[in-house]
Amino acid sequence: MATLTPPVSLIDQGALLLDVSHVTLKVSPEHFDQLCLDNPDLRLELTKDGDLIVMAPAGGETSRKNLDLAIDVGLWNRQANLGQAFDSSCGYDFTSLGGGKLSPDVSWIEQSKLEGIEIVGFIPVVPDFVIELRSATDNLKPLQEKMQEYRRLGVRLGLLINPQNQQVEIYRSSQAREILTLPKQIDCHEVMPGFVLDLTRIW
Repeated sequence: MATLTPPVSLIDQGALLLDVSHVTLKVSPEHFDQLCLDNPDLRLELTKDGDLIVMAPAGGETSRKNLDLAIDVGLWNRQANLGQAFDSSCGYDFTSLGGGKLSPDVSWIEQSKLEGIEIVGFIPVVPDFVIELRSATDNLKPLQEKMQEYRRLGVRLGLLINPQNQQVEIYRSSQAREILTLPKQIDCHEVMPGFVLDLTRIW
């Protein structure tokens, strides 16, 4: 295990290329914020244990599916006007709750939770709803652990969409995980009134 204390930056005018596939980098929340500022084109996350996660860009198929999911949530939110929806570039700061700094693929927050909250940077609010879409290169176990962490933090409804296994894992607060095989839709009314997520374009 390696410890990273200074922020990573560019060397001269060439990029610093770093292969971290076989090591774990420990980063403080402050250094993580600087890493994000210095590397705006990278998608980074910080676990509750301070482990830095560098996520590879999504391939075309995963990107298309991510966009479809975000559009569905965004269109419902625009009509319902009950909160705010966010795509995969949104980061959340859970450090005050003993968590890390994470970025779901799609998320939604009920409006009253955002009153007086600054959302320019990482949002210091637990979202009500999250989606994680497994890409072709994602290992399933870390995604399942991430979903368990969302549930621990208080996310009311979380969906882990797994095209490889043609399954959706549903995570609800204070309930056992539910697994559905090839569902055509997921009714999310318990958190988002009137919203049914269409999955026909995912399979």
